[in-house]
Amino acid sequence: MTLLIGLLGCGTVGSGVVELVERRADKIAQMTGLRPSIAKILVRNKEKARPSSIDPAKLTTDPKDILDDPKISLVIETIGGIEPAREFILAALKAGKHVVTANKDLIALHGPEILETAERNQVDILYEAAVGGAIPLVRPLKESLASSDITDLKGIINGTTNYILSKMTDAGLSFDEALSEAQRLGYAESDPSSDVDGLDAARKLAILSSIAFASIVELSDVRVQGIRNVTAADVRFADQLGYVIKLLAVGKDRDGRLSLEVRPSLVPKSHPLAHVSESYNALYVRGDAAGDLMFFGQGAGSMPTASAVVGDVIEALRNIQLGVSGHSQNLIGTQKTAEASKDLTPYYMRLSAEDQPGVFAEIAKVFGETEVSMSNVLQTPTRLGHADIVVVTHNASAQHMDITVKRLQELRHVSVIHTVMPVES
Repeated sequence: MTLLIGLLGCGTVGSGVVELVERRADKIAQMTGLRPSIAKILVRNKEKARPSSIDPAKLTTDPKDILDDPKISLVIETIGGIEPAREFILAALKAGKHVVTANKDLIALHGPEILETAERNQVDILYEAAVGGAIPLVRPLKESLASSDITDLKGIINGTTNYILSKMTDAGLSFDEALSEAQRLGYAESDPSSDVDGLDAARKLAILSSIAFASIVELSDVRVQGIRNVTAADVRFADQLGYVIKLLAVGKDRDGRLSLEVRPSLVPKSHPLAHVSESYNALYVRGDAAGDLMFFGQGAGSMPTASAVVGDVIEALRNIQLGVSGHSQNLIGTQKTAEASKDLTPYYMRLSAEDQPGVFAEIAKVFGETEVSMSNVLQTPTRLGHADIVVVTHNASAQHMDITVKRLQELRHVSVIHTVMPVES
């Protein structure tokens, strides 16, 4: 028996989905009892050159050809962005069609509305591809780890920033040089703001945290700091101290109080996350019963993302055959309180100050008065009469570090505080 699918969007991911569905159709039919067939593909321009796997006869510029066709039972959305994707997905769900989407922005901002609409209409909404490309993250958190009380998420979930930081570390490139290379290779958009400012990772963290911590998570709950201020000097100092710099997404649940952050951090070279390089992604998960786990793989790209999309299609087909569609979509629980982390952690600070007797003593006095203890100190002359001073602290709270930064900024001999980053233990 054939099940007809409508595809919204036929860009990099959409064309990969078409190729993979056609290549795996026989195997999927054996696995599920239903043979998937893409009947219609919504595009903006039917005349645009496309891969040979795309049948021009299936192209349409009218979304009603998919949304209003009763023969189409499942819709795949790969348009991206908020509108019109949200409008199309809600219309498909209300029409009784199952939906598979790779749209992290939409799920992060409108997830509860979409999940509730799917549950109300007894259809599936599946979004494994919205986070981590080919890496299975959503389904393990929803199902395989459901018996564990998940307390910690920590990972590298943006390939663009990881590529940039990897090149700054391995090739000694500046931020601007590494970004230009990432853009040339297609890892970064012409406007890289969403990636380098941490917003892409924040949206993914909001999705993962809502599942892992069984809570309604708003994007505004995530504290975000990007990597624009990470310099080649920071990378060199981190290397001297035995660390690499990574943009980490960190989620914690401490007795129902959540702390959610995306920020550059120093990671020990001995930590598994330190070895996740270039555009690869990884997520570390801690649960009371499952213990520590790490998921690793390609986090983006046409076929890796298409692999996750088609995996969701297979799950939807199985649910249709078993008659269990739409029965377990709304897994989000009550809204938990989101706040700044109260966990203690070491911090890295780099500042510039006048290089003369007594200046470091003033700096050390501030650390002592704010109860932040120094663990390591590096000092390097930079220009006539000035020096870069790097301090790695013992465990300290974010609140104490904020006070320390403010006090240091008041010192006459301190020129600028360049960077403050947590150090992962």
